[in-house]
Amino acid sequence: MNNLPDFPWDRLEPYKERALAHPDGIVDLSVGTPVDPVPEVVRKALVEAADSPGYPFTHGTPALREAAAGWLRRRHGVEVDQRDVLPLIGSKEFVAWLPTYLGARRVVFPELAYPTYDVGARLAGAAGTASDSTLALGPERVDLVWVNSPGNPTGRVLPAEHLRKVVAWARERGAVVASDECYIELGWEEEPVSVLHPDVCGGSHEGLLAVHSLSKRSNLAGYRAGFVTGDPALVKRLLEVRKHAGMMMPAPVQAAMAAALADDAHADAQRERYAARRALLRPALERAGWHIDHSTAGLYFWASNGQNAWDQVSKLSEIGILVAPGEFYGSAGERHIRIAVTATDERISAAVRRLQ
Repeated sequence: MNNLPDFPWDRLEPYKERALAHPDGIVDLSVGTPVDPVPEVVRKALVEAADSPGYPFTHGTPALREAAAGWLRRRHGVEVDQRDVLPLIGSKEFVAWLPTYLGARRVVFPELAYPTYDVGARLAGAAGTASDSTLALGPERVDLVWVNSPGNPTGRVLPAEHLRKVVAWARERGAVVASDECYIELGWEEEPVSVLHPDVCGGSHEGLLAVHSLSKRSNLAGYRAGFVTGDPALVKRLLEVRKHAGMMMPAPVQAAMAAALADDAHADAQRERYAARRALLRPALERAGWHIDHSTAGLYFWASNGQNAWDQVSKLSEIGILVAPGEFYGSAGERHIRIAVTATDERISAAVRRLQ
């Protein structure tokens, strides 16, 4: 395990201490962790399922799987059989272990990306390649291709045409395409599309996996609630591995997740909260000298004032605002910062005042 990178967030500590010293306290926009309440309908389902003394199902309850399939159909135009839904103990564990599950030897992920794609390749002893172009990959075999739309950290949306080309390229080579779609309900200026949508996959899910999370949609980061679906053969294979490994979502969380996926009202209300925060923060950043790139979906602004990322982090920490340097997500981010909108209305307003 000595090939794992240092945990990047530790390097933010000096800047966090500086931001904490602000007389009005820190405005922490460095991590996209939810701060709003867990919806009542979800908490109620959790409590009602609290008396769960037996082992839960690795495959999830039929109610959970039906809720997930119904949500995909209703909100994203994707048809899956409920038997092809597999719950995850949060999507991060799956991202980290999928290359190992697949026995992958070469993993491709975006040039600017969530660091866990690279960590997953390292854990599997696989070669990890950061590339946004299939043409640049050469003839060497590829086993797994990660796509992420809307993207973290950039908020970039990949159009259906681009995803179609990736799927066709991977199918020609026998590679699996795994699409991380945890921000799919948070399209602003652009509407994200799932890799499992017929416009992308031609109606066949062969060789495809879509990974979903309720952390952002339903404020369930603390519940560790996600799921994967797609190619029936791949899902069956993953289920068998996870049975052996004891990767079981707790039964009360399964009930809570089913309730969350069946209810759109709370998700729409949460979306409106984030839209309002974006509408306040973006013009304040732009007036203070930052240019926003991409950021048409998701929970972040991908911003730059032209300086080195760490200089930007330092400048904002002086007024009590903590953000993440773009280089955490790849060398191409060395002049950008990632700014989350996952803070309370009061803290977002404080950031706006300080930027002015």
